[in-house]
Amino acid sequence: MKFLKIGILLAIVAASIAACSSDSDSPEETNDTFDRGAMLANWADNIIIPAYSSFNSKVVEMESATTIFNAMPTVENLQSLRSVWKEAYVSFQNVSMFEIGKAEEVRFRNRLNVYPTNVAQIEDFIATGNYDFALPSTIDKQGFPALDYMLNGLAETDAEIVTFYTLNSNAEGYKNYLKTLSQTISSLSNEVLTSWTGGYRDTFVANTSSSASGAVDKLTNDYIFYFEKALRAGKVGIPAGIFSSGTLPQNVEAFYKKDISKELLLEAIDASVNFFNGRSFNGNSTGQSFKTYLDYLNTIKNGENLSALINNQFAVAKNKANELNVNFIQQIETDNTKMLASYDELQRLVVLMKVDMVQAFDVTIDYVDADGD
Repeated sequence: MKFLKIGILLAIVAASIAACSSDSDSPEETNDTFDRGAMLANWADNIIIPAYSSFNSKVVEMESATTIFNAMPTVENLQSLRSVWKEAYVSFQNVSMFEIGKAEEVRFRNRLNVYPTNVAQIEDFIATGNYDFALPSTIDKQGFPALDYMLNGLAETDAEIVTFYTLNSNAEGYKNYLKTLSQTISSLSNEVLTSWTGGYRDTFVANTSSSASGAVDKLTNDYIFYFEKALRAGKVGIPAGIFSSGTLPQNVEAFYKKDISKELLLEAIDASVNFFNGRSFNGNSTGQSFKTYLDYLNTIKNGENLSALINNQFAVAKNKANELNVNFIQQIETDNTKMLASYDELQRLVVLMKVDMVQAFDVTIDYVDADGD
């Protein structure tokens, strides 16, 4: 009888353990009825498509300015082209994070903004006239960084830069390369925008699956990957020497223009915080977003709302970025501690989103983190 009672007791304990284990391991048991479709619609209609539309209008202007400059290479036309190039580059910061759908297919971000640009290979392409920007091997010879070199880095003064397009023995080669760079950006932008407005929007919004292939899971991964790798590491960490034995000022964004690296970083931070909060691209209204999703789930960390913690950290990171010199090369060479401090604040955001936020959403990170952070 004693052994029978012990056996019954063990059976009850085992059943209790099994029940607890089953409850904790089954995401289906959570009461997550958040309207993912509404969030996807807000993302597509009020943020992504308007941002791409705005960017596309900027690159169309840039292509037109390139045509004008090539027809009459003057200092005035160079400065006009440089101005619209900068506007387009700043605008690009608002779409760079959306590497999904057609953008993922055409490698949009890599083809438009891999830096540092490969100057030696660009010069070889210009000399031979033999290049194909569709090849993956050419990503560091095209896009905005390559245009940065062509518009700002050929010589010290504007007048000297213009001579490459007028008096140089291969002036036509420089014009053709400039034209191809501008046309390629415009073509890729139009292709991505047309995909969104031509049917992909409906596919995206309808894909409400709570799985790795669902639109929410995929874009959450894309957003965090962009913030961690392209923004935190690319714009700040790598040039500041976080991942190397020394600083790499030659790796700053917009190396040849020199005075817009900070502006590009601040625009990227603004775009990231606006997307987190579901703020419309063309106004101040907000819709369903990462923030409202976290609030719906009542996600608490250390006694505070996670969404509030993330927004507060965005504010801290932006304030720290505002302390930087407009010229990141000078900042790195004169006081790199400020770059390192800016990186640290961005890294705190990565942890909040990549660990705490994705856990709340039950989203699995689908990319390999190999930079040692």
